Amino acid sequence: MFSITQSAHKFISFSLISRSLCSNTNAFIDGFQRIEKHLLANQSPSNPNFDETLEHNSLDFVTTSDRYEDHEDHKDHDDLHQHNIFTRARFIRAAKQNAVTALHILQQDGPGFDTKSALDSLNLEVSRLFVREVLIGILKNITHVNRDRCAKLGYKFFVWAGEKQSYKHTVNAYHLIMQILAQSEEYKAMWRLVDEMTEKGHPVTSRTFNILICTCGEAGVAKKVVERFIKSKSFNFRPYSHCFNAILHSLLAVKQYELIEWAYQRMLTDRYKPDLLTYNIVMYAKYRLGKLGQFRRLLDEMIESGFPLDVHTFNILLHVLGKGDKPADAVNLLTDMKKVGIEPNVLHFTTLIDGLSRAGNMEACKHFFDEMVKYGCEPDVVAYTVMITGYIAVGQLEKAEEMFSEMFNKGKIPNVYTYNSMIRGRCMAGKFEYACSMLKEMEFRGCNPNFLVYSTLVSNLRKAGKFSEANEVIKHMVEKGQYTHLLHKIWRYQRC
Repeated sequence: MFSITQSAHKFISFSLISRSLCSNTNAFIDGFQRIEKHLLANQSPSNPNFDETLEHNSLDFVTTSDRYEDHEDHKDHDDLHQHNIFTRARFIRAAKQNAVTALHILQQDGPGFDTKSALDSLNLEVSRLFVREVLIGILKNITHVNRDRCAKLGYKFFVWAGEKQSYKHTVNAYHLIMQILAQSEEYKAMWRLVDEMTEKGHPVTSRTFNILICTCGEAGVAKKVVERFIKSKSFNFRPYSHCFNAILHSLLAVKQYELIEWAYQRMLTDRYKPDLLTYNIVMYAKYRLGKLGQFRRLLDEMIESGFPLDVHTFNILLHVLGKGDKPADAVNLLTDMKKVGIEPNVLHFTTLIDGLSRAGNMEACKHFFDEMVKYGCEPDVVAYTVMITGYIAVGQLEKAEEMFSEMFNKGKIPNVYTYNSMIRGRCMAGKFEYACSMLKEMEFRGCNPNFLVYSTLVSNLRKAGKFSEANEVIKHMVEKGQYTHLLHKIWRYQRC
């Protein structure tokens, strides 16, 4: 294992560069947040939406979830700006009510029912807000069972609205219909919409790329998407410094690490210079691919190029040291962070603990967990979950139970990943009755089990020969109408 701290010390001795030198961009642009999948539970770096508020907080209601908004699509707010503060609320309410009416009409679509004529007969005011509300209404209600029908209805409404002389589709509207089509894997239709956007003079943005790349299951298809956006002259990559950073960030979100390597080499070939974001993403990809030698060379290159280690770089390094079971080096790195004005926070400690837990060094994990508290960083749900998962992995269920109880005492509510680890641990210890009871407990606390929880419980019950109990869990899942489209995956455990 190469010495990460040597490179960090090299940076420190070169210059105690102020943190402000690398803080001219926000956290979204500078790098990524949680490293491993379960650390990403409460934060989503793959979500490139820049939320905006449609109305003042003084209004007594809010609009549909703003996670479907695009920061670059200011035109969607033009409808609101045309009205003064007193008529604004009335306009929004009318648009939302009209959207509900339109959705009701769309639900009646079928043989013998002319949906477009029915919509025309209502004489609805087709505004940008109205269109967005309808498309979001469809998107929010898509399931595995109805996804093809939703794609059909969404596109039918999109075409109908686009034919109105008083209305023109915005970038946000195109992105919403693309998200709807993505659910049913209508890849060709999505590309036609991208072409239509370009023809109508709309910018193709990093959000557009993100929607497309998230739809690509195969690396070969994803590579074609990347190539097209690299060549595109209409690609508006802002707020990134260049198109490659926008592409690399989206590839990171979908864990296309090999494609990140390819895009980076293409970037260098096209004579684009890497910046701090570029280095952070590519280094992380190298780390995940196990190419530690290349990781080290990139780190040295970044430092020699004059880029300071930022909070995200240190985060990567801490995980590398943790997973390499280098707690002493991690202590030195935490000291180096403070020297350059970066105070370790709960994320940094949690990342280090996660790495150490993967190395099986729970003694060091507990040490840094206690140090985190002494340092004034209050452990969050993710920090507790990492500790619990680590204890379960090494067969120390009692310590996991103690940590689980401590969470409640500290006012921390376990998330679905916490419960999954506890269920797995209790099954490993043969405490199947307690494991099954946790399913009811988490539902009682408002934490809905995901497919991982169900499959963990079912697989462990079946391995122990408790087929009746396993079938009861499956029955419970089906009765709740959850994950029925994934039943075939659960049944596989019967053949294992």
